[in-house]
Amino acid sequence: MRADAVRGHLDGLLLAVLEQGPLHGYAIITAVQQRSGGALELRTGTIYPALNRLERIGLLSSSWESVGDRRRRCYRLTEAGRRGLVTERTAWQEFTSAIGSVLDPAAPATPRTAS
Repeated sequence: MRADAVRGHLDGLLLAVLEQGPLHGYAIITAVQQRSGGALELRTGTIYPALNRLERIGLLSSSWESVGDRRRRCYRLTEAGRRGLVTERTAWQEFTSAIGSVLDPAAPATPRTAS
């Protein structure tokens, strides 16, 4: 899958893999890859700036943990992050429904509700 296909959906992907509990950066990359069946391969240069931004805006928190002689930063969802994930999922469902309606005109369009 093209790397630019993830653009605009990275926040939702990161929030979703952290929903089950805290993970360090490499574990986040691995979780996205596994959950996508290998279709999505995120690079460290992509996720760390996004994780830092999500932490800055309060959707994630982080702490340093030691594993043997190594230290790694573990990220976890905040309550605001859980609410943000709900918003991301809703936006994704609306997006895929709209695109699906265009790409497959035989599929019934789902009407938008006024917000």
